Amino acid sequence: MEFKDLEIFQIVAEKGTITAAAREFNYVQSNITSRIHKLETELNTPLFNRHRRGMSLTPEGKKLLTYSKQILLLTDEMKKAVQNKQEPTGKLDIGTVETVIHLPIILSSYIKKYRKVDLSLFTGVTDKLKEDVLNHKLEGAFITESDLHPDLISHDVFQEELVLISDLRISTLEALIEEPILCFSKGCGYRVRLEAWYKDQNIAPQQIMEFGTLETILRSVAMGIGIAFVPKSTVTQLENSGVIRCHTLPEQYSKVKTVFIRRADAFLTSTIETFIDTIEMNKQASIGPMSYIAY
Repeated sequence: MEFKDLEIFQIVAEKGTITAAAREFNYVQSNITSRIHKLETELNTPLFNRHRRGMSLTPEGKKLLTYSKQILLLTDEMKKAVQNKQEPTGKLDIGTVETVIHLPIILSSYIKKYRKVDLSLFTGVTDKLKEDVLNHKLEGAFITESDLHPDLISHDVFQEELVLISDLRISTLEALIEEPILCFSKGCGYRVRLEAWYKDQNIAPQQIMEFGTLETILRSVAMGIGIAFVPKSTVTQLENSGVIRCHTLPEQYSKVKTVFIRRADAFLTSTIETFIDTIEMNKQASIGPMSYIAY
């Protein structure tokens, strides 16, 4: 049995068709088919149910999928364990919530120093990023501090203040309560804190509108569509320019810490180790007011 056979098996299981798997590997379909047949022959059991719409795993195939994921993860860990500790290389997939204002400093410092690392950045909400790190889809992620799965550990990055923002016509918290909430999807740490404040005030939000990017949220607030709960550092320039108004909430809701998480049991490669070192070196770096909107 070859590792490549297990990789092909996993992709066929994921994609559900030989055609899609062949496209993924840039192989001819007959090559994928023969590899699957070879694996089934070696294991003396059918791994897939064949039907018009494609292929689905048999009970035995589902068992193999669990083991093959573990085998390939260990194989990847083995390769990483023997890489040159003095020269980080290879792929590094990092996740982040959208509002980590210090992130450009951290990334710039790392990329300039370790040019052989292929770093990719993926954005999402806190809960989804935790799930992706747990499932080995990401090496690590910047998230809002929250309860962590036992298999995750965190490194402090920085702490800041969240503020409620509105357009200029709203001047009191009482008036804010009547406005729609503009936020990211469920799983966002800022949204959880704002919903906790509403709950503690025995108030139900009038309307919740979900957006995909911080820029869209800020533009919408400035246009009077609703209110949002965001890090103060991301809107300082907008406030100083008279575009939006900031409103403070009690510290128990507004003080938020950003942390970097990774799997506790994952081998600490030189690539991820130097990334964590870069975070430590730059997390106290000052950064000027930033705006995600150009006016």
